[in-house]
Amino acid sequence: PGMAPRNACSVLGRRARGFYARDAGVAHRANMGLLRSIMCQERTKFKNVWTTHSTSPIAYERGRIYFDNYRCCISSIAQEPRILYQKPKCPKSEKIEDALLLECPLGETLPSPSDYKSSLVVLTAQNWLLRLSADSGEILEKIYLAGSCCKFRYLSWDTPQEVMVIKSAQNKLPATARQAGIQQSVLFHLALFQVLPLSFIGMLEINKKIFGNSVTDVAISNGVLIIMHSMGLVRLYNFQAISEKFMEETFDLGYEFNWNGQVGIVGKYPFGLPCNIKITDTPPLLFEVSSLENAFQIGGYPWHYIITPKKKDKGVFHICSLKDKALAKNGIQDMKCCSLEPDWIYFHPDMSGRIIHAGPNLIKVLKFKEVEDNITQMEIAEDFMIVANRENNVDSAVTVTASGRVVKKRYNLLDDDPEQETFKIVDYEDELDLLSVVAVTQIGAEGRAHLDFHCNDRGILLKSIPLLESWDVTYSHEVYFDRDIVLHIEQKPNRRFSCYVYQMVCNTAEEEECSSHEKMGRVSCKKGGRCFECS
Repeated sequence: PGMAPRNACSVLGRRARGFYARDAGVAHRANMGLLRSIMCQERTKFKNVWTTHSTSPIAYERGRIYFDNYRCCISSIAQEPRILYQKPKCPKSEKIEDALLLECPLGETLPSPSDYKSSLVVLTAQNWLLRLSADSGEILEKIYLAGSCCKFRYLSWDTPQEVMVIKSAQNKLPATARQAGIQQSVLFHLALFQVLPLSFIGMLEINKKIFGNSVTDVAISNGVLIIMHSMGLVRLYNFQAISEKFMEETFDLGYEFNWNGQVGIVGKYPFGLPCNIKITDTPPLLFEVSSLENAFQIGGYPWHYIITPKKKDKGVFHICSLKDKALAKNGIQDMKCCSLEPDWIYFHPDMSGRIIHAGPNLIKVLKFKEVEDNITQMEIAEDFMIVANRENNVDSAVTVTASGRVVKKRYNLLDDDPEQETFKIVDYEDELDLLSVVAVTQIGAEGRAHLDFHCNDRGILLKSIPLLESWDVTYSHEVYFDRDIVLHIEQKPNRRFSCYVYQMVCNTAEEEECSSHEKMGRVSCKKGGRCFECS
C-alpha cells in the first residue's frame, strides 16, 4: 500500500538480471556471472588433466563420464577424474541400448528421498527400464516393458525432465514370414512415462493401416506426434488429443490388471505394459510439409519452421511461417558452400527465437523482425557473424615463384580445405551464456583444433583454448563445454575411443613468469614447481 504501481515488463527484466535477492536462482546467476568473468581472463587457462582410451563408446552427462556401456562412471568435476562406481561385467543380453539423465524437479514433493538426487534411466536389450543412482549405480527402480513382440531401443524427451518417450526398433517379420506373403502392419511401439516419480502414461502402436504404407519413422516431441514418410513427407498430430480419444484404460505401475484375458502386474515380468492407446482411425492432421530427408525444425517467435524443399535444393534452407506456410522475407538461406561437409542450420538453444546457420568458414546468427509495410510477415535479418581466421589465404588462383614465373591453378580449393581454418562444431553453454566454436586447421601432417568462446549477444571473441591432441578430420568428434570443464571424445577406426579432459586453472603471476621464460627457451627443467630462472 502506498507504493506506485510498477511496469510489469520492467519488474520482469530486473528480476531476470538478479535485482531481487530473494528470487530463486539469483545466487546461481551471480555465481555463473563470476565464473564467466574469471574464465575469460587472460591468465585463466584450460589444462589437460586426464586422457584415457577405450574399446567401447564413451558418453558424457553433467560432469559424469560413462565407459563400458554405462557400467563404469567417472566424475570429471574433481581436480582429477575419480571413479564414482564400476559395476561387474554383464552378459550381452543385458546390454544398455540408451540412457537419459533425470534431474530433480524444483518445488515438488517426491515420494522417496532418492528422487531428490540425479539418476540415470537406462534401457536394456531385454526390454528392461532401470533407474540407477547417478552417484552409486544402485538400481532404484526396475520396470519390464514388453515381451518379444517388440524391441525397445531409444529414449527421448517429449517434455524435458517431465515426460519420457521409449521407442521400439522398427518391427520386421522373419524372412520366412515375408516369403509366405505375410505383411507387417505394426511398425513401431511407443511407451510414455511421467518421470520422478516414474509413472506409466500409456503405450501405442504405429500402424500402417492407420497412418499409411509409406511410414518410415516416428517421434513424439512437445506434445506432438510426428510421423515421417518416404519422399520426405512429415505429418504432425496432437498427441494429447490422441491419448484422450483413444485411451482405453489407465494403469498404474505395480498394480494387478486383467488385459485381453491375461492377468498380470503392470511393469513386471513377464507381462510388462499393456498397449492401452488403440488408434482405430486416422486422427485430425495438424500440419504437413515435405522436406529433404524429413529434416524439419520448428522454433522462433512467432512460430516458423525450417526445411530444404527438394533434393536439388540441398544446402538451401527455407524459413516459413507455421501459421500459413508463407516464406519469410529473406527466408531463403544459402551459403553457397563448396565443401565436402554441408553447412547446417538450427534454432538457437537459448530460446531467443534466433537461428544459427554454420558453414565451414562462416557462422551467422539470424533473428526475426517485423516487416515495416507488412505486419503479418516476418523478415530474417542478420544479428551477427563469426568469420574463420583465414588471413594467410591459400586459395590464391595465381602464385609467383622466386624466379618470377607466374603459376596459375587449374582448380579452386574447397571451403573446408584442411589447410584453412574450418568450423567443425558450434554449441551453446546455457549457464554461462556463451557460444562455443571448434575450429580446425591442418598444420603439416596433423590437424590442430582450438575451442573459441564468443559472446552470445554480439558474437565477440572472448577466449580461445588450444586443444593439445591432434585432430583428424576423418574421425568422429564430440566436444562438451560444461562450466569449467572441456571434454573431447574422439572415435577412431576399429572401435577405438579416446577421451581428453581439460579443467580451468588460474595461473598466478609467478606461473605466468615461468611460462614466459619457458617460451623463450631459458628453462630446461623445473624445481619445486618453479623454473630455475625464477628460483
